[in-house]
Amino acid sequence: MRQIETAEQFEAAISGDKPAIMKFYTTWCPDCVRLNMFIDDIVRDYGQYDWFEIDRDQFPELGEKYQVLGIPSLLVFRNGKKIAHLHSADAKTPEEVRAFLQSLPE
Repeated sequence: MRQIETAEQFEAAISGDKPAIMKFYTTWCPDCVRLNMFIDDIVRDYGQYDWFEIDRDQFPELGEKYQVLGIPSLLVFRNGKKIAHLHSADAKTPEEVRAFLQSLPE
């Protein structure tokens, strides 16, 4: 998963034709730590997506713009548009994350 450091990097990451998954997290979030314990296996299994992560506290305007009200959240973008959003309440187990990814349109 590649770390987003600037708003320009964020815009470039979400603008491609290949779907991009953006993990919004913070450093102080226990649920984010739990997600990090299992997300690497999921990233390997779902290589058809570009995977990125962004610290919501460093980019509060992006969190607000894309309605990231809880963390961690996984947002899926294609061609600059958000096409799916896994909210924090539903991202607590590997099974929940995998079910979300399996439900995405091709």
